[in-house]
This record gives sequence, structure tokens and C-alpha cells, in this order.
Amino acid sequence: MRHKNKVRQLGRTHSHRKAMFNNMVTSLFEHERIVTTKEKGKELKIISDKLITRAKNNIDIPETETGKKLHNKREVLKVVKDRDVLKKLFEDIAQRYISRKGGYTRMYLLGTRAGDAAEMAIVELVERRKPEASVKSAETKKDGKKEKKEKKDKKEK
Repeated sequence: MRHKNKVRQLGRTHSHRKAMFNNMVTSLFEHERIVTTKEKGKELKIISDKLITRAKNNIDIPETETGKKLHNKREVLKVVKDRDVLKKLFEDIAQRYISRKGGYTRMYLLGTRAGDAAEMAIVELVERRKPEASVKSAETKKDGKKEKKEKKDKKEK
């Protein structure tokens, strides 16, 4: 029986599990949405919510106590392996959830994977931003249409 055993082992060693979740959390904060299995997603939600809470608490610390702010960043840096993602977490993501008390991530179940019938899920941040690439491509398309119109107007003159 597994009484009081909270660790989801997922058929992996401790070091493999730790590395896998470090990479998954980094990807989640970078892309704000990832597709994974249901069990990994459950564990990922727990880990990511704790990191967002730590980043959010860093906002309330006054500027005079830089040691505490640095400590929080270093603790999160143990898990998040990319400094750009760390910056995004502390400056952008934590600001979004300043009024929220918890539940920063959600999980949608997708069904089973074809290869091994594993239950798949999407894990995403609740107040997710639209990907910048699609916004830029939409603006480029609009600008392209304007340029074509301007060229036609010049030809007519």
C-alpha cells in the first residue's frame, strides 16, 4: 500500500524525474502551454504553482531587502534552467497573478495517445497571453495588404 507516499514516481529514478520536471516547468513558463500525459501534468501543476507563488511573493518584498529577493530568484533558478524564462516569470507572469490566490494553471484532458493509450492533457497558465509570433504574422499580413494598395494607387497615378 502507498499510505502517505506522495511522490509520483512515474517509473523513473529520482534524478531523471527531477530533470524531466525542471525541463517541463521551464517549457511551461516559456510557451505558457504544453501537451503532456495526465499524471505528469498533475505533478507539473503542483511544481509550477509553487514557483509562481514564490515569484509573486517576491513582489511584496521591499527594495531595501535585496537579499531576500535574490534568495527567491536563486531558489526558482534551481528548477527553471533558463535565465530569460526566469526573468519572464518574475517580471511578467508574477505580475499577472498578483490578485489571484492560487490556481495559476489549468489542465484539459485530450483523450488517449494512439501509440500506448496514455491519457494526454494540456497544461496551461490560466491567464495566458497570445503567442507573439501569430500576432506579428497577423500584423505583417495587414501591412502587406496596405503596401499592395499603396503600390496600386501609385500605378494608377
